[in-house]
Amino acid sequence: MSSIWTPGGERPVSPKSSAPEPAEASPSPGGATGDRSELSPEQQAQLEAELAAMQEEVAATPASVVIANHAVGLFQLAAIHLNRQPPNLAEGRLAIDAMAALVEGMAGRLGDEEQPLRDGLAQLRMAFVQLNAPGGSSTT
Repeated sequence: MSSIWTPGGERPVSPKSSAPEPAEASPSPGGATGDRSELSPEQQAQLEAELAAMQEEVAATPASVVIANHAVGLFQLAAIHLNRQPPNLAEGRLAIDAMAALVEGMAGRLGDEEQPLRDGLAQLRMAFVQLNAPGGSSTT
């Protein structure tokens, strides 16, 4: 049996259906619970239809685009840490290393997004080196 992650937590998915099975209540960021038993059958059907539509949208998107999007998120995370005053070099390095693992580990498989991601990774690495150098911006 497989599962899918939702804001309310992991949900088991039966092989017959793409809709998750109901689970126990769990808090979500908005304060609502993951318990769907309080929903009407129509609301449950609507939620399941929306989930199926989201899964179809993700399935229709090339994996390289989704992976590139995650790499951009890591780029942004690294930039945030490097731009702090003082820069958070440890966290920035971790985000840079994670981006490098994706971009370099998927070399030749990211399509049109690959070169801009490589360029962004090089920019982050250069910024990190400059900030980490003696007399760099990391001192206050």
